[in-house]
Parts: sequence; structure tokens; C-alpha cells
Amino acid sequence: MTSSDSLPEPSPDLLPTTRRALLHRLAVAQSDGRVPSLVGAVTRDGRMVWSGARSCVDGHAPDAHTQYRIGSITKPFTAVAVMRLRDEGLLDLADPLEKHLPGTGVGEVTIAQLLSHTAGLAAETPGEWWERSSATLRPGLADVLGEPAQLHPAGRRHHYSNPGYALLGAVVEAHRGAAWADVVQREICVPLGMDRTSAQPQAPHAGAWAVHPWADVLLPEPAEDLGVMAPAGQLWSTAADLCRFAAFLADGDDRVLGAETVREMRTPAVAPEAADWDGGYGLGVQLARRDGRTLAGHTGSLPGFVAGLWVSVADGVAAVALSNSTSGVGPQVAADLVRIVAEAEPAIPKPWRPLTEVDPVLLELAGPWYWGTSVSALRLTADGGMEFGPLSGGGRRSRFRAERDGSWTGLDGYFAGETLRVVRQDGEVTHLDLGSFVFTRQPYDPAAPVPGGVDEGGWRGLP
Repeated sequence: MTSSDSLPEPSPDLLPTTRRALLHRLAVAQSDGRVPSLVGAVTRDGRMVWSGARSCVDGHAPDAHTQYRIGSITKPFTAVAVMRLRDEGLLDLADPLEKHLPGTGVGEVTIAQLLSHTAGLAAETPGEWWERSSATLRPGLADVLGEPAQLHPAGRRHHYSNPGYALLGAVVEAHRGAAWADVVQREICVPLGMDRTSAQPQAPHAGAWAVHPWADVLLPEPAEDLGVMAPAGQLWSTAADLCRFAAFLADGDDRVLGAETVREMRTPAVAPEAADWDGGYGLGVQLARRDGRTLAGHTGSLPGFVAGLWVSVADGVAAVALSNSTSGVGPQVAADLVRIVAEAEPAIPKPWRPLTEVDPVLLELAGPWYWGTSVSALRLTADGGMEFGPLSGGGRRSRFRAERDGSWTGLDGYFAGETLRVVRQDGEVTHLDLGSFVFTRQPYDPAAPVPGGVDEGGWRGLP
């Protein structure tokens, strides 16, 4: 057996051909989209491995440390602050808003519904376009909720709501006794090393521009402070900082949120709209299917800026694209940067390694099990868990985690959250019970409690 220590580690740097393909995609986007500047970056396995930029001003291209406004990419930050409250036991996702923020008029909607945009609230605020007008027009929460504030029954459909995130930011402030921006800075940015992410712009930062749709001329866009709407879209950040945040969305960080909670945020919370089956939403995280892969992250826009952040957890690749134009470059650019790296340099699987300890009692469970005449296989894995599912083809396949009482809990798939129990009689295993399904070592084992019983005549040929 050869020690893996003697093998060279693959270089984290991208191949020259991949780097050129990334720069080409960025250059085409900036040119065809007619945007003043565009910066992109890619992270692989948690490390930024490429960044590039294009600009309409020769010699003045931005870099990965230039701030851009990121719009609704702010929402995952607000969601992380809320999930920290949940993990600390200060709230439950099923709690009605009224429990934590009385007097809003929509107190019956839950925290989870606000996070997932299923509370049925209006998409925008009443009155002037809030992204391009002074926050003094909306001094309080009552000023961001229209009449009626709720357009759809809570929990029935996904309806994106910016005011919903203003409410969530207020929940964070109520529990922390501090401004939303200060909480985000202290609890998220500082631990993750994001020292170029802030609620107000810090030099060097890009200016906000609109490009005329029918002429190559520019118009400056105002950069308004969003006031109580800040938790929906206030933040400024850089490509380098957002790469750090993307790595966090993939793997978690115990200083902020553990991996299990981040995985929960990436789990679809509700079915997408009928016309958008390639997209979805978790808890503060957008989900998308692009080029056969699942992406998690968020897009964002404010007058003068468009931003995109996408993570492919399966590929270990994430990308960011930031531009300073009201339109011209869509969120597809960041998704394309992920695709280029994932296809040109597919992830190299980690070496297979066996279990360090073998429990003979568990080892005895490995192998085929029958539900009726359908055969499934149970396999013990090196992480101390198990996989259970059809021996071939599709079907109900899940991973399981061992519990202290000897049972197993499903982690994903059809049996997520369900309990698998090993049933013994006189010390011998008779069957597995999985959500009332009886799995036996032989098809319709007469010695096991098969529901409905087993015909006494046994198996037979055609008369």
C-alpha cells in the first residue's frame, strides 16, 4: 500500500487555457453588455484562484479589492444573522413575526416564510422607487409595507419581497440591541476576514452608471442610503471578499454558522414558480440549475450596479461577477465562470480510504436487503455513517447518521429525517424497519413480520 504522503498534491492554480477562457468570457460580457467596468473572480476549494477585470478606461481596470454595490446579495448576510439567532435558541423559524417584532400588521407570517419569500408580502415598498429615492421617505417599518401588505396567502407560493427582509433586519436589531449593519460587520464580516465589505462605500470603489440603450453615452446614477430597507440590499463588497463568503456558503464556518445550518439554508424551501423550474429559493439563498449543475448563491442589482455570486458545492467551485452599470450584464456571467472551471478542470476526488475502526455488529448489516422483491444495499461509509438504497437504477436512496440509541436518521432523499431501526429477536437481526417498511434478508422472509403475512405455500412455479 502506497502512502498518499508520497504523492504530489495537485496545483491549486488554474491552467493557462482555463485562465484565458475566463478572461475571454469577462471581456465578451463587458464589451457586448456595454458596461463601464466588470470584475470577476473564481474560488476553488475555498481559495481564490483567479480574478480578472475589464474597463472602458485604459489602464484603470478595477481589481478584486475594488468595492461595488452588491444589491440583493445583501440578503444572504441578513439571513445568516437570523440563522445565528435560531442556532442560539433565541428564535424558531416557525415563530410568528409578532413574537419578535410586535405591531407590524403582518405578525402572523413566520420567520421561515420571510426568509424564503413565501410570506405573501408585496415585492416592493409603496410610493417612490425605493432604490432610487431618499430613505427619509421611509423612516419606519410602517412606511415599507403597502396596503394591503400581503398579496398572497402565507406559505402558498414564492413571491420575492424586499420589504420582508427589512422586517428580518429589524428582528436582528431587536435581539442584538444594535444596528443591523453593525451586527453584520461584527458577526459575519470580521470572522470571515471580509474587511472590504461595508454598509457605506469605502475607496477604492466603482461609480454607479447607466448606459443609454441606443447610444454609447453614460448617465451617473444616484447612490442612496436605503435606511430601513438596508437589510434587503445596502452592502458594498469586493470580488475577493465575496469569494470568502462563497466559500462559507459552501462549507460553513463554526465562527459564524456550522456546515449543517448552511446546508439547511441551501435546501429549497418551496416549489418554484411554474415558469421557473430551473430556479428556486432556500433560506436567504437563491438556487439555480445551470448547465446540468446545481448552483447556490444570490444575484443583486441597484441603480448603477449588477452583481452575481454562484457556488457549485459538488464541483468545489464558486464565482463572482460585479459590474457598475444599471443593466447590460446579467447573473449568467458568474454562472459561466463556474462552468468554465468545472468543465475544464473537473474536481479530483479525494482518495478512497477505509474505515479506521470496524464494528463487527454493524458490518453484519452490510449487503443486500429486500422490501418485497425489490433489493436494496446497505453500505457502511468511512465517515461512520451508512448509505441505503436500490442496488441498481433510481429509487429511494438516502444517507444515514448513527444515533446513540442504535437507530439511524436519514440525512437526504426520500428518507430525510426518517428513522431506520435494526430489529432483533433473541439477539438475532430479523429485519430493518424504515418508516414502517420492513426490509428482510430474503424476499418475503416468512420468519420476519412482513405486513400482510407470507403465503404458507411459499414460492412456486406456474401450475
